Amino acid sequence: MTQARTHAVAAATVPVEAGGLFYESAGEGPPVVLLHGGMLDLNMWDEQFWWLAGQGYRVIRYDARGHGRSSTVAGDYAHHDDLHALLTHLDVPCATLIGLSLGARTAIDTALVHPESVSALVLASPGVSGRPFADPYVAHHTALQMAAMGDSDGGAQRFVEHFLRMWVDGPYREPSQVSRTLRERMHASASANVVRHARGLGAGIPREIGAADRLTSIGVPTLVLDGELDSSDISSNTQAIAYTVPDARHQRFASAGHMVNLESTALFNLAVKSFLASTTDLN
Repeated sequence: MTQARTHAVAAATVPVEAGGLFYESAGEGPPVVLLHGGMLDLNMWDEQFWWLAGQGYRVIRYDARGHGRSSTVAGDYAHHDDLHALLTHLDVPCATLIGLSLGARTAIDTALVHPESVSALVLASPGVSGRPFADPYVAHHTALQMAAMGDSDGGAQRFVEHFLRMWVDGPYREPSQVSRTLRERMHASASANVVRHARGLGAGIPREIGAADRLTSIGVPTLVLDGELDSSDISSNTQAIAYTVPDARHQRFASAGHMVNLESTALFNLAVKSFLASTTDLN
């Protein structure tokens, strides 16, 4: 259930190189930035956005380039530089980054390229730039997803469905075994992105840093969270971070797939609350 919306929200679009990022901010206190997963948008953090604002944090969430209400991709870009530009515009010198999937991938790159801007990391179902996808289940649905792109007869919906199969259902569940409400919510977000940003598909390539070989250089407190029903690629990424990032903490959620913040919300929030209490000063 979404938390009560009891805080005033600031919302605007911040200019970045060749585009703009739409963001929302609520609450006061140490800054925390929420970074959503690929093909989704800032609304996937509803359960955490309002809750964290009520816990005494300044919470910022935004749509990555090519997602939600941010600009469509028009050329090469870097998610980590976009985030740094957003923080600079908002006069946030340093923040805790909480990212899921693509958001975690961006958070890691940012911590390595702009270390002065990051005070701590919460990496959920993490992607890691430079680590290839090897799970046959993911490869199968990715191939079908790409094939659907060129089909004008229902291709967009098949594209979205293969996204859901990979990153909502996962390799161990059929759609009928996943919360219908969750699946419909993720379907709506992904479908909206496909429609709104269709002209940006293939228009630019996100620059990344190959963080896989640089994880030992992360020098901030790090918590990594994953679900036991996620793909082997994500489990492998999680293990690499837990074993390589100095003093990283790890927690796995039973009976959850990729969207751990929405499938195990209470436990996810509890883990985040404990971690933030150990890394930030609310006084």
